[in-house]
Amino acid sequence: MTRELTVFVRQGCHLCTDMLQSLEYLKSELDFRYRVRDVDEDAVLAARYGDRVPVLVAGANELCWYFLDTDSLREYLRSV
Repeated sequence: MTRELTVFVRQGCHLCTDMLQSLEYLKSELDFRYRVRDVDEDAVLAARYGDRVPVLVAGANELCWYFLDTDSLREYLRSV
């Protein structure tokens, strides 16, 4: 069973790049997929997240922002 996550990012954001690299490293081990959404391509997302990117989301649950919280990610994946 593969779980789907979403990462809200912004172009030119070094923290976003760091989180995406970390997720790429962990995805096969933890069996998840993720999609990337640029907040600046949607006014609603830009208003919701502002400068608080990257944000890792599972459904309606924000798992972490700015930095990947691997403990929170692992806990969420264990629960689904």
